[in-house]
Amino acid sequence: MKVFENFSDWISFRRGGDLAGQTLGFVPTMGALHEGHIELVRRSKKENQKTAVSIFVNPTQFNDPKDFEKYPKTFEADQAKLREAGVDYLLYPKPEQMYPDAYRYFVDEKEMSTILCGAHRAGHFRGVLTVVMKLLNGVDADHAYFGEKDYQQMKLIQGMSEAFFMKTQIVPCPTVREKDGLAMSSRNARLTPNQREIAPQIYAALKSPKSLAQVRSELERYGFKVEYLEEHWGRRFIAAYLGDVRLIDNVQI
Repeated sequence: MKVFENFSDWISFRRGGDLAGQTLGFVPTMGALHEGHIELVRRSKKENQKTAVSIFVNPTQFNDPKDFEKYPKTFEADQAKLREAGVDYLLYPKPEQMYPDAYRYFVDEKEMSTILCGAHRAGHFRGVLTVVMKLLNGVDADHAYFGEKDYQQMKLIQGMSEAFFMKTQIVPCPTVREKDGLAMSSRNARLTPNQREIAPQIYAALKSPKSLAQVRSELERYGFKVEYLEEHWGRRFIAAYLGDVRLIDNVQI
């Protein structure tokens, strides 16, 4: 696995013709890797001749600076997992490389980004779309893989790619879950043992035939603070807090 800690070095490598005639898959991440990320890597390796992964904790998508500070940074462990998974290229850029314009330019979407997570996290999707556009343009992959746990994010990225005639095909991948149904997430590591036992109730409640009001009431009895519980695009979505850990999930109706 070749590691690029300077994004401009990767761009020079990509344009140098070393990958000419080979398909490239791309998995963008913020690190703290788990089995869900590795499943995206497996999908990329199955469908492409080469696979690149990025690890970049993007400061512009955190509406709460404390959340950014708390985000787990486990580069050495992540690097080992990616080597074991057979990743060809790892990109590990710094913020000043990704934002050489000192945050002057951003990508905005004005409809889908205003609901669900967008209604509760000011500027979140602006930050996501901006950094993903930068990564997609720089990596220049044939396919990029995104998990459906962040379904709204995936749909926004798909729409951006289509709106700007971008080369990379966005590939949705099913949510990877723990045996008890909890959607895999880097945030799960912050749950206390007691919270971890309660957390799978989110998935169980989403799958139930009960009304949204009934589901909300049931989760509140377990101690969740529900931020939103809504239905869009034939799916049921939730964001809820257990203590100070924000969990999201969605299921097809």
